[in-house]
Amino acid sequence: MAEYKGIKGFKVQYLSADPSDPIIGQTWYNSTSKNLKYTGVTTAGAWATGNNMNTARFELGGVGTQTAGLAFGGYSPVSAATEEYDGTSWTNSNNLNTAREAFGGQAGIQTAALAFGGSTTGGSGGNIGATEEYDGNSWATSPGSLNAARGRMGGAGIQTAALAFGGRLATIIDTNATEEYDGNSWTSVNSMNTTRISLGSCGIQTAALAFGGATPPVTGATEEYDGISWATSNSLNTARDNLAGAGIQTAALAFGGDVPPVTGATEEYDGISWTSSPANMSTARTNLAGCGTQAAGLGFGGYSTVTTGATEEWTGPGSPTTKTITVS
Repeated sequence: MAEYKGIKGFKVQYLSADPSDPIIGQTWYNSTSKNLKYTGVTTAGAWATGNNMNTARFELGGVGTQTAGLAFGGYSPVSAATEEYDGTSWTNSNNLNTAREAFGGQAGIQTAALAFGGSTTGGSGGNIGATEEYDGNSWATSPGSLNAARGRMGGAGIQTAALAFGGRLATIIDTNATEEYDGNSWTSVNSMNTTRISLGSCGIQTAALAFGGATPPVTGATEEYDGISWATSNSLNTARDNLAGAGIQTAALAFGGDVPPVTGATEEYDGISWTSSPANMSTARTNLAGCGTQAAGLGFGGYSTVTTGATEEWTGPGSPTTKTITVS
C-alpha cells in the first residue's frame, strides 16, 4: 500500500498549530485540533465572517488590506470614529478632526490614509472638500481642500497621489469632475464620461477604476483612468449603487450595494470584463466600505435592514487555503 512518504518523499509533519505560511500541497497533522490538514487552492471565491467593528455605521470610508484595514467616519449618526483591523479584530484609534459621512472611495493604507470630502450633516447636504491625512495614529488636516466640495464620490490612490471623481456637489448637483492630489493640493483634470454618485472604485492615481453608481437610475457603467483621461469599459453584470470595491484596475472586486433590493452580489474584473461570482456576501448590504485585493478583500459596515458593523473577508479563486482531511 502506498504511503505519503513514498509518494511525496517526506513524512507528514506533526504540529501543535497550523503553519503560518504553508506551501501548496503541504500536509500536516494538527495535534491541538486533532485534524489532518493540507493546503490546496480555492476553486471558487468565498466570503468568511470576521469580527464586527466596534461602531456599527454606514457611508464610511475604508482603506488598507485584509490584514491591515482602516475604517473612519460614517453615519451612526455622523461620526468621526476611526478603527484599525489586524486581520482578526477592530481596535479604536483617534478620531477624524471633522466628523463626516458619505465618503465614497478613499485612498491610502492603514498607516498612511487619506480622507476627503463627505457630508457633515447627513443626507445630501453639508458636503465639504476638507482633506485629512492619517499616520497610523492620528489625523492631521491638510492645507489642500477639494476644488469641488462633494460627497458620495469615488476615490483611488495613495496618500500622496490620490484621485477623487464623480459624486454630489454641495449645491446638490451630481458631477463627473475629477481631481488629483499630490500630497499638498488638489488639481482639476479631465472629467469622467458618465456623471454619477455612490459608485464603486479602486486602483491608483494613474490607473483607477470607476464602476456602478447612480446617474440616476442605477448603472453598471465602468470606466478606466490612465492618468490623463477616462475610457469606457464593459459594465457590471448587476447594475447597482452604494457598492464597495477593492483591488487594482486590472484585477478588481465589486461587492454589495443596492439594485434594489440590497444585494451581496460579488463580481471580479480582469481589466476587460466583469465575471459574477457564485458566492455572495453573507450579509447583503448597501453603503459599505471595502479594501484589499481581488484575492484577499475586506468588506465592513453598511446597512441591510439595520446599520451594521459586520465584517467579511474574501478569498478569491485560486488562492491558497487550508483544508481538513475527513476520513470515514
